[in-house]
This record gives sequence, structure tokens and C-alpha cells, in this order.
Amino acid sequence: MSAEWVAVLLLALAGFLAGGVYSTWKTSRPLAVTLGVGAALAVGGAIAWLAG
Repeated sequence: MSAEWVAVLLLALAGFLAGGVYSTWKTSRPLAVTLGVGAALAVGGAIAWLAG
């Protein structure tokens, strides 16, 4: 699997997690924050993967 595909998959995961943040924000804020941290880590991982 090439580096570009890994970055694309990480960005897709970040989008999925960001959608989870949006849908859970009103009902469970701690879970939404946890999902947001995961999304930020996925985006950071994708950027690091492409830069490396």
C-alpha cells in the first residue's frame, strides 16, 4: 500500500470521527471531545505520513 493511500485512509477516518463529534455533541460531550481528539490525531498522522 503506497503512502498516499495510507494518508487518504487516515483522512477518511478523521472525517468519520468528526461526524461522530457533530452527532454526539449535544448528548455526550465527553465522548464528543474524545472523538475530536481522535480526529485531530488522525489528521496529524496523515500529515506526518505525507511529510515523512
